[in-house]
Amino acid sequence: MESISSYVATATKVPHPFYPLEAEIVGYLANEQSVPVLLGLFFLGCLGLFGVTQGLVRRYNPGLSGWERAAICWFILSGSIHLFFEGYFSLNHTRMAGMTDFFGQLWKEYAFSDSRYLTSDPFVLCMETVTAALWGPLSFIVAVMILGNHPLRHPLQALVSTGQIYGDILYYATSMFDLYYKGTIYCRPEPYYFWCYYFFMNFIWIVIPGVLLYNSIDASAKAFKAVNTMSHTLKANGHTKKSN
Repeated sequence: MESISSYVATATKVPHPFYPLEAEIVGYLANEQSVPVLLGLFFLGCLGLFGVTQGLVRRYNPGLSGWERAAICWFILSGSIHLFFEGYFSLNHTRMAGMTDFFGQLWKEYAFSDSRYLTSDPFVLCMETVTAALWGPLSFIVAVMILGNHPLRHPLQALVSTGQIYGDILYYATSMFDLYYKGTIYCRPEPYYFWCYYFFMNFIWIVIPGVLLYNSIDASAKAFKAVNTMSHTLKANGHTKKSN
């Protein structure tokens, strides 16, 4: 019985191009589309999303500044990637290696920089699930709040941005820990995969949320300063009237 199980396990292991090469990636199927086609369609979709978002913003609140319009576009893009793309991973992580639809092939292309996405790594799965379930819907909510100048915009913007930064830092830290303390390498040796996919594509979710977090902190500080100034003014006026 043990030999049969061993044979089945061996039979399901297919050679794959991911690192570490000894990683067990069951049911792997190579991508059918080329890298330029996959990335081209992805960026084309992002541009289309920006165009639709800008059209809706101009229709419902044409007076918004360029900064606010850019922030809305960012949160719509983030929400779409978190909820749909990362949510797709959370739902299909056990069979990701054999997926041949568009999102599946995109994930396998990205996995050249981090093979944990093809092995149901516990941290990656939990991090992506939380991101999809929380930061995805909240990103859309923040975008709507910016459009309507809602008073809760900055608290939620700060919350989502902090969550994105925190998740990215942990993502970098866990893979670096495995590299330097366990000697486990998840990225292929070609520099392109490390610097373009692993580093740059994730670093975006530190830089832009960092700017937005600063924006919310600054806006909150100014709001509290204005409230405190008004409160002192009212108290001073009240004291003057009593004296008269």
